[in-house]
Amino acid sequence: MSRGRLIYLLVVAAMLGGMAFAMVTTAMQQSPTIDEPVYVGTAEVLAQQHSLRYNPEHPPLGKLVMAAGLAFERPYLDPAFTGDQTNLGRHLLYETGNNPYRLMLAARLPMIVLTLLFGLVVLGFARDLAGPWAGLVALALYAFSPDVIAHGSLATLDVPAAGLLLTTFWMLWRSRSRPRLYLPLAGVALGAALATRMSVLPAVPIVVFLTLLSPFVVGKPGAWWKRMAWRVVAALGVGLIATAMVWLVYLAVDPRLRWTSPALAVNPGGLKGLAVDLLPLPKAYRDGVLIQFRFESRSFNGFLFGRAYRGSLWYYQPAALVIKTPLGMMALWLAGTITMLVKPALRVATLYLLVPAGVLMLVAMTGARDYGSRYVIFMPIFGAVVAGTVVLVRFRWARIGTAALVGFVAVSSVLTFPFYLPYSNEAFGGTSHTHLNLHDSNVDWGQDLPRLSARLKSRYPGETVWLVYKGSGVPQYYGISGKNPLTVANDQVRGLLVVSDSRVALAKGKLKQLIDSSQAIDNVGYSITIYRR
Repeated sequence: MSRGRLIYLLVVAAMLGGMAFAMVTTAMQQSPTIDEPVYVGTAEVLAQQHSLRYNPEHPPLGKLVMAAGLAFERPYLDPAFTGDQTNLGRHLLYETGNNPYRLMLAARLPMIVLTLLFGLVVLGFARDLAGPWAGLVALALYAFSPDVIAHGSLATLDVPAAGLLLTTFWMLWRSRSRPRLYLPLAGVALGAALATRMSVLPAVPIVVFLTLLSPFVVGKPGAWWKRMAWRVVAALGVGLIATAMVWLVYLAVDPRLRWTSPALAVNPGGLKGLAVDLLPLPKAYRDGVLIQFRFESRSFNGFLFGRAYRGSLWYYQPAALVIKTPLGMMALWLAGTITMLVKPALRVATLYLLVPAGVLMLVAMTGARDYGSRYVIFMPIFGAVVAGTVVLVRFRWARIGTAALVGFVAVSSVLTFPFYLPYSNEAFGGTSHTHLNLHDSNVDWGQDLPRLSARLKSRYPGETVWLVYKGSGVPQYYGISGKNPLTVANDQVRGLLVVSDSRVALAKGKLKQLIDSSQAIDNVGYSITIYRR
């Protein structure tokens, strides 16, 4: 091995090692976020009872990966439990004698490993496009992305689905030269993405189009109809492989595919209903899509730039992304996009990166749930590859500028350690100000009960605590004995008023009166505010 290659590998290992350290540290310090207990509880039911009845709105693959980590802990699950999926997670973590710290870490570690592997996909894709230096730039942006670190360290499905989708498009890119090898791999990756999260479905038409394109670019000898036939065969093959992957995942859970449609799975009719009926996927999957449609038909609470509202804003996701993405990273995304459009050799690559990211962003902008940038977590993942192409710019100061921007991203990311979930960039006041602009999984997802417990014991021992917590954790387990201030008269609420920042953002009525008549004295993890009354 040459010295240069060895140094390159050491740099890659250092970046992934730093990312692993950040994610593992974060995972060990946080209580379960709002969604995690549902996924972890479902994962254990999938593994122990081979039942698909819980959390059908999300396919099983990501939860099966979590179950692989949980297998090392061998948690106890009461086979007689009959509650809903929310209570299932609480039951598994806090009511059966299991250790929630160990269970959550066991479920999170496989997600961390997957996130690191997707870093290699980012590296490989960028290298293919613009060479080894492009791979390093792309990997650096990926490894220092606060959003990727935050959500890659959780037992959730956002990063795995986005990473598998990027893998799909990387395989399609490579299939332009070796279709027989890489088109089947693209089908496998697409099937795995579909079996992880249903939000991947809008990308399927793009995959089909690029599959048709791949053999055509290579060129087959003979008449035009033969080339067309090869394209159709390739598209059918990728589709069949992806479909088979989804079926295999469901059959791995329950070979008999026992399934009873839940009440929420109501076919809306029209084009949406017809599209669901035509999906060549298990009934449980199709019902999950119907449940997602049901969610999207509802109205939810939102919070953006300090304003609470009901419903959804079309510009919410772009705004959240601007707030939560490091400034240097956005600059490099823009520079990479321009590079890909200007360089003739890279223009075709926009179909594999810019087009899918743009389509998925437009779909996300129509969503009903303004809950976080995690719904567009594919942007920092795809964007890292796009940004890597800036190394092809030959302007005099381009390399120095690129290095400076990457360094700016790294410094911004390191300074927020280990508070990656509530990160926002310097233009919006940094991590300590995120709660003034956003709520929910952007800043406070119920993750800071351990830190709150430690803070109350160290700074406020013996004081009366009034608690308004939004999350799935159980405060009492962490030694937090808080009374509910919403059940008594305001003048009885004396001592410490502790409120999750997501509740502060949407506060109205009695809670708003309590907050307005209190003095903020402390903040825990940039997600929970402590007031003095």
